Amino acid sequence: MNIGIIGLGVGESHIKGYLSHPSCNIVSLCDSDNNTLDKAKKKYPKYKFTKDANELLCDPSIDIISIASYDNFHYDQIIKGIENDKHLFVEKPICYFEKEAKHIYEMLKAKPNLKFSSNLILRKYERFIDLRQKIKSNELGELSFISGGYNYGRLKKITEGWRSKMDFYSGVISGGIHIIDLMLWLTNDKITEVFSYGNNTQSKNSNFKFNDMIAATMKFSSGMIGSLNVNLGCVHPHFHPLEVYGTKATFVNDFNYAKFYNARDNKNINENRLLNPNISKYNGLTKLSTSYSVLNKGMHLNDFINSILSGESPSVSSQQIFDALSICFAIEKSINQSTAVQVNYLN
Repeated sequence: MNIGIIGLGVGESHIKGYLSHPSCNIVSLCDSDNNTLDKAKKKYPKYKFTKDANELLCDPSIDIISIASYDNFHYDQIIKGIENDKHLFVEKPICYFEKEAKHIYEMLKAKPNLKFSSNLILRKYERFIDLRQKIKSNELGELSFISGGYNYGRLKKITEGWRSKMDFYSGVISGGIHIIDLMLWLTNDKITEVFSYGNNTQSKNSNFKFNDMIAATMKFSSGMIGSLNVNLGCVHPHFHPLEVYGTKATFVNDFNYAKFYNARDNKNINENRLLNPNISKYNGLTKLSTSYSVLNKGMHLNDFINSILSGESPSVSSQQIFDALSICFAIEKSINQSTAVQVNYLN
């Protein structure tokens, strides 16, 4: 299968993913920036290069296209790709507005043979894979509360980069969607209602005119409650805090390891003992040293390619992408309306 990649920032990691699969042949690379394109030409001399994304999207010889351009280009490029019968792997977000999502959804529905997926990469973290298994095997018991955050911690990227030049930018749709998808994937539950607030305290004196902090409370169909914080400008390393509370145990994600508590009000729990690398469990606390990292951002590609070959659904299906997006739209709507908002799913 012939491959084209649009956007060689994050998109460069896709090259490695496609090269690792025996059924793929990279044909063309595209970027709108001359400097990025010149560097790529020196690094990958055997490929075709262009500044015009339409050359890839309309090329009948190309089967699969990765879209990793700036966020505000994704929607138009997706539509063009579907019109030209391309399988599409898109960096999040696939679009910013509900009417755009509905249009993409209907077009994909009309062409069920096309595979469509997105790089919701937190599912590939070993630590979260392990947590999902613990939830499935009832080690946490019945879940009552899940709290997740997207601590971006890269203020300059939103105040000085391309994000500050956009007509609209949403930290929830562009970043928080990672945490929303993770919550849905971990719990196999559905969010039905949200209530949200936003502010721009960190970036208020900059060119960035949108909310850099968003907080949302979410109601799940099971009765579980969720909390999401998207903190773009925080004075904090880039991190995905996550806490899951159940009737039997609690999971807390931390930098060096995750904590797994299975005792209530245990005064004998001494977390300092876990600083010893030879100790993984002490009284009611277990240290989970599963990896909190990912080798490269193209890790979903192997599964995506195999889904095209087999005809099966990718592990991140188009329906799951639209479900997470629907929640993002509800969060933004709640901020604007200052009221609780029901989640309207596409189906």
